[in-house]
Amino acid sequence: MPDLIGKPDPQGVQSSLFFESPAEIYTRVFRELKPRTPLPRLKVEFCQFANADSFIRLENGLLHVRISDLLEGAPAPVAEALAYILLGKLYRKPVARHYTHRYRLYLNRKDVRRQAQLVRQVRGRKFVSGPQGAQYNLEEVFERLNREFFGGLMGRPQLGWSRGISRSMLGHFDPAHNAIIISRILDRLKVPELALEYVMFHEMLHLQHPVDHAGVRRRVHTREFREAEKKFPRLKEAKELLKRL
Repeated sequence: MPDLIGKPDPQGVQSSLFFESPAEIYTRVFRELKPRTPLPRLKVEFCQFANADSFIRLENGLLHVRISDLLEGAPAPVAEALAYILLGKLYRKPVARHYTHRYRLYLNRKDVRRQAQLVRQVRGRKFVSGPQGAQYNLEEVFERLNREFFGGLMGRPQLGWSRGISRSMLGHFDPAHNAIIISRILDRLKVPELALEYVMFHEMLHLQHPVDHAGVRRRVHTREFREAEKKFPRLKEAKELLKRL
């Protein structure tokens, strides 16, 4: 099936797909994926989630589909692609690559990403503990690195420690809430300050080098990001310290 996003029907007549309601789309896709299975009761609704996630479950004979209202105005081919993705996941059916490609391409559109970020800012909740930890103050670390590597010109985002002690995610930058969160595993006396400085420097680079979006690709660590990271002194030593954590 060709990708119909933004492409008019060459005959000037739209496919019946464009006139289907969400429930009709899910009914059609269900019958295609499960032709021998009676259609359960179906409920499709748009919900005010804080992101573009959507969910499906089958419980007590009811097939319940909850879709982010960010997708309420999506083109019909995108809604169809999501139906294949959700029903395919529920019934463990393979999903044709062009459906996942079409859906990701839509989510990666600049206007959709901008709207999703605004929704996260309004609806999302972000826990930010504040910069002072038991051993280190993130504000002091940030400003020291800011002067040394960014000419003191980087605006300070919200700074905080994670709720728990995470070993898998040592730090992250949340652009929707303009916040850098550092794992509390680094806020210990036996952890060298070099390890904390490198993680903070890495997250500061995410402010300077935003995620690159092209088509369905999403590159978090661009070539420019990697080149800038190499300017951190004792980079290899810092990474070895983190491995030992």
